[in-house]
Amino acid sequence: MAKLYFRYGAMGSSKTANAVMVEYNYKERGCKVVMLKPKLENRDGATLVRSRCGLQTECQFIEDLDNIDLSDTSCIIVDEAHFLTADQVKKLVDIVDEKSIPVICYGLRTDFRGELFEGSRELLRWSDTIEEIKTICWCGRKATFNARIQNGQIVREGEQIVLGGNSQYVSLCRRHWKDGNLGSFRDLNF
Repeated sequence: MAKLYFRYGAMGSSKTANAVMVEYNYKERGCKVVMLKPKLENRDGATLVRSRCGLQTECQFIEDLDNIDLSDTSCIIVDEAHFLTADQVKKLVDIVDEKSIPVICYGLRTDFRGELFEGSRELLRWSDTIEEIKTICWCGRKATFNARIQNGQIVREGEQIVLGGNSQYVSLCRRHWKDGNLGSFRDLNF
């Protein structure tokens, strides 16, 4: 039975690396995999998914899903799934339920303010299996929050979506996110 999976974690938890490895495992067994991402995520090129550790693969856009041939597809993988719309998540739910194709989504749970992204909210609502991919804060505790940094300080206001990586965001435990304590990250040039 096919399922919808939501695998979430804070920034730097190797979500994209996991997505690329899962795709590799399917393909190594001769299976057809469709790798997707939202069009707005273009930091590494339009049709490329790339992890911080260097793993990468070609992808298509979730916005083009209606035009993608899913016949003989063994699995659909979606990176940056927090950027999905409610309608896109519903479409993935329908693919799981009507076509019996498993869909594995990777993304953040919350934004820099601690608020759910629309895609994450809908994936938490509709997913059959929800799994956390863990990473750690500078203090060694589990990091569950993404802090946006400007001028060496955590910012709590602004646009929800500002694409960036290690130069703008750090993962912190809840305590240090609430306190605005960057610990060892305070010496980095943000």
